[in-house]
Amino acid sequence: MEMAYFDNAATTFPKPEEVYQYMDTFYRNYGVNIGRGSYDTAITASSVMEDTRNLLLELFHAQGKKVLFQPTATEALNLVLRGLPWQDGMVVYVTPFEHNAVTRTLNYIQKDYKLRIIELAVDRNTLSYQLEKIAYQFQDTQPSVVIASHASNVCGVIAPIEKIFPLAKKYSAVTVADMSQTAGLVDVDLIAAQVDYAVFAGHKTLYGPFGASGVIAPPNVDLLPLVFGGTGIESANPLMPDILPEKYEAGSHNVQAIAGLYAALKWSKQTGISVIRERESKARERLLEILSDYPFIHTIKGEAATVGVVSCVFNGYSSDSIGQVLNDQGIACRVGLHCAPTAHRFLGTFPAGTVRFSVGYFTTEKDFEKLQAALDYIEENI
Repeated sequence: MEMAYFDNAATTFPKPEEVYQYMDTFYRNYGVNIGRGSYDTAITASSVMEDTRNLLLELFHAQGKKVLFQPTATEALNLVLRGLPWQDGMVVYVTPFEHNAVTRTLNYIQKDYKLRIIELAVDRNTLSYQLEKIAYQFQDTQPSVVIASHASNVCGVIAPIEKIFPLAKKYSAVTVADMSQTAGLVDVDLIAAQVDYAVFAGHKTLYGPFGASGVIAPPNVDLLPLVFGGTGIESANPLMPDILPEKYEAGSHNVQAIAGLYAALKWSKQTGISVIRERESKARERLLEILSDYPFIHTIKGEAATVGVVSCVFNGYSSDSIGQVLNDQGIACRVGLHCAPTAHRFLGTFPAGTVRFSVGYFTTEKDFEKLQAALDYIEENI
């Protein structure tokens, strides 16, 4: 059965055809170790990696910052959070929508340090960030670190980091944006928004493959490395070299994945980030239009700006059971807690979770027709 794909929040699929073609061509011709050889093939591979860094800095309006590649956004978040100079009594603000990549890491850090973790003020009805209240929160209890999931992977709500982070900077807080759901989709000037660390997932809204994620970091970044090992330089040094980005990129790079991200960034630049965003927004509107036709589906939504992620509750049925029926009807979606239990507690959908549909640039009308047929089947048969 042909699948209609509504799980783009987990990974965008399919990728642009240019990504598949370039990855194949690159790996066949230049799939050697980056930074380990001075021969022509290795030099070409290294140049593609540097070009990818430059494209990322251009995308994020972040010239002068550093790109630190990591295999996943989870590892990138661990690099940042576990690498910060923690002390007892530090105050950490988070959104109600953080992924386990943030919350579990903070829980791990709390084993060694007595941190105070506070949720940023968000209206439960509109799902809008309450900036005036957040300013009072910071004034009352000054932030040491502010972490924001730029867009929720449960309900799609976008955090206005360009307004929240400057408020935090009044207190010299470190600012961290998890842009796994927004990089390449929502245009953000990292310097103007005063973002210290921005984490990206290459396989999501950047439309690249798995294996090429990372963090955009300050030029004077001084985190504790997460992984230690070979870097291709200063091999006689018993410690990690104090040179960027090698200090944070031990081991062999996933050259094929980075080549895929390079092709995706070229595609994104040619297509235009505003065009990608507009197409996803229209797909989300179409999705909401379809879901609203079924009285047994309760859609979680507010008034805040969102990306193309929509969570639903099917009245009288568990998300797992609905997920199985949808799968049988050829619909790919996500059910459960989506690795974000704090978001579900905030939204009132814990512990059952939701059925999550997420659209992307390549979601088609044929996909929507197939979803509509599957929902008709549910309405008529269960």
